[in-house]
Amino acid sequence: MKLFVATDIHGSAYWAEQIVCKFRRSDADMLVLLGDVYNHGPRNPFPRDYAPMRTAEILNSVADKIIAVKGNCDSDVDCMISDFPFAGDCIVPLGKRRLYFTHGHVYNKNNLPKLAAGDVLIYGHFHVNEITEQKGVYCVNVSSASLPKDKSSYCIADEEGVTVRDFEDNVLLRQNFDN
Repeated sequence: MKLFVATDIHGSAYWAEQIVCKFRRSDADMLVLLGDVYNHGPRNPFPRDYAPMRTAEILNSVADKIIAVKGNCDSDVDCMISDFPFAGDCIVPLGKRRLYFTHGHVYNKNNLPKLAAGDVLIYGHFHVNEITEQKGVYCVNVSSASLPKDKSSYCIADEEGVTVRDFEDNVLLRQNFDN
């Protein structure tokens, strides 16, 4: 299985389009959204082409392929305009390990959920790209697509490892898994 992961779109129709376009070209099985999908949040500026309803239309075009977790800026209203459900944190088995998807405002490298060595925690929230290892758990922070502190990015996760890329397809970070 191959998963395409993006986070923190914050209502940017431009970045929703970029994500869906890259997802379609990636041959990934599922698009995982790590929260903060439509709302820009009270501490953030409006992102490029801020248009939450248009963002919903773009994402709804691939609704049958989306796994979405709620972020700290997501609300019940977001579920009403989406043709896909929002869940709390989500665990997806992948080969010998589990991928734990969360937004990052609760669980992150500094506050791990109960995971085993070799499992992978993938989150956003901090708008930076980083891969670290904490207590044997791989921690992958994917930067915001629309409001990055470093580079807009997405992540590809498969049984071989995780790769964080910018939208020009340059590899920013890579963690290979021991199989």
